[in-house]
Amino acid sequence: MNDTVLVTGGAGYIGSHTTLALLEANYDVVVLDNLSNSSAESLRRVAQICGRKPEFVQGDIRDTTLLNDLFSRRTFTAVLHFAGLKAVGESVRKPMDYYDNNVVGSMCLCQAMARAEVFWLAFSSSATVYGEPTRMPICEDYPTNMPTNPYGRSKLMVERMLSDLCASDARWSIALLRYFNPIGAHSSGMIGEDPNGIPNNLLPYISQVAIGKIEQLPVYGGDYPTIDGTGVRDYIHVQDLADGHLKALHGIRSRSGVHIWNLGTGIGYSVLQMIHAFEQASGRPVPYQLVPRRAGDIAECWADPGKAARELGWQARRGLQEMMQDTWRWQSANPQGYAH
Repeated sequence: MNDTVLVTGGAGYIGSHTTLALLEANYDVVVLDNLSNSSAESLRRVAQICGRKPEFVQGDIRDTTLLNDLFSRRTFTAVLHFAGLKAVGESVRKPMDYYDNNVVGSMCLCQAMARAEVFWLAFSSSATVYGEPTRMPICEDYPTNMPTNPYGRSKLMVERMLSDLCASDARWSIALLRYFNPIGAHSSGMIGEDPNGIPNNLLPYISQVAIGKIEQLPVYGGDYPTIDGTGVRDYIHVQDLADGHLKALHGIRSRSGVHIWNLGTGIGYSVLQMIHAFEQASGRPVPYQLVPRRAGDIAECWADPGKAARELGWQARRGLQEMMQDTWRWQSANPQGYAH
């Protein structure tokens, strides 16, 4: 009998790619998703790609009755926890939504896991917990006391809650996976990032400009102390990120307590470098306009991914060109995302 993994937020961008990777690795998968920023179509396509389908439960991680029913009905080996709100700008406007969904939701999930005696958990955290770093690259032992926005603070609150949980009960084994900037799409072009409304992240915005859905790209800040004045980030292919979750899932089986791993490439690219790389991959122009900096944004941020390489045997394998080609394949084949 295969191990069964619960994937919260598994119909979303990173969740759907990880669900696919789990199914291809012969896990059984149950996806719990409230579809607030995702589509059940992604899971139908996952099944088309790999010939196996996850069980899908539509619901919210704050619904304790639903969680208790799910954990009593199915026997789970582990939980991969992606469910949460993730837009930096929106978190500044609606902080209570972020604390409720991300922090309270994680608490409800852990309580349900404990009742069911499921103690292996991989949590989808973020490099935003590092705040405004003073040196690069960022290692896992870098201080995490000053995230610059409510989204980052909500992720850090969950990290601290999970650390306290592990300290109180040795049965828990938890991976805190600090993502840098996931981009790209599955190489089939069948699943990818499909944001609701105006995209919050750079690459879906660039690709929607390239395809003509949006007129031009606002570039927030051209006066940062970087190579060309625009913000520099560590972009990681979503399939590499999904592979990192499988490695982490394997890694926590032999480790108790909390373990933190950066998931990034260790390479930083500026916004203008990303625009030019996408223009090259797509053959389309990407008109942009420099506009004032955004509140909560930092100048540069990239990972030292060495700890994940040493402890998990994981490293990112896909380069910038592949990330751009896969994004364009997804966008050009699905101009309306999953809605077409």
